[in-house]
Amino acid sequence: QVQLLESGGALVQPGGSLRLSCAASGFTLDSYAVGWFRQTPGKEREGVSCISRDTMTTIIVDSVEGRFTISRDTFKDLVYLQMNSLFPNDTGVYYCAATSREMCNEEQDLYDFWGQGTQVTVSS
Repeated sequence: QVQLLESGGALVQPGGSLRLSCAASGFTLDSYAVGWFRQTPGKEREGVSCISRDTMTTIIVDSVEGRFTISRDTFKDLVYLQMNSLFPNDTGVYYCAATSREMCNEEQDLYDFWGQGTQVTVSS
């Protein structure tokens, strides 16, 4: 069965850090560009960051620049989203998605597989 699974979401205080992981079953992640998306309360789902097949990284939403970092572990076939200096408005459900296209893209319709999401809550 082809699926993506996110993990690492939690309740964290403002200023804290989390690392989200994205794992695949039924296919190999390093053959895909992988994006992290999020849906925050009251807003549409938006792209956060993406890593291409050849590990070029892209920050999609300006508000996470300098705080979030996307990376791959090709040995473990995982994609991470390291999130530092978290703010309450980073609260939301975070999804990973994979596209067979080589390069990253903000268009969500171009992604072939989606995970179910992991909840991140930033609150004191």
